[in-house]
Amino acid sequence: MKFLARSLGLLLIAAGFVGLVIDGTRSIVNNAVSFESIGKVAGVLSPNGLAELEGSIAQRGYPWLWDPIATYVLQMPASVTAFLLGALLMWVGQKPLEPIGYLAGR
Repeated sequence: MKFLARSLGLLLIAAGFVGLVIDGTRSIVNNAVSFESIGKVAGVLSPNGLAELEGSIAQRGYPWLWDPIATYVLQMPASVTAFLLGALLMWVGQKPLEPIGYLAGR
């Protein structure tokens, strides 16, 4: 499990870095700071996915979950979010530290 967490974390950090480069290039060209949101990236990857997600949340009786929480998360910058989530997964999946020295209690 730790290997999977580290692998996924490394991929997310790489994706976040690539996203920051793309966002930085777009910001230089537009002469204004701009970030791609998670909602726009998810819309490109799956055009009908967000509508289906909203419908399934509303059908299950959780409309309060969609309006304040999910819409806020979908407006976050995708590159920064991927980088932070990748860093969290790398931290969770890190190997335990080796003990230094020896036990003197014998």
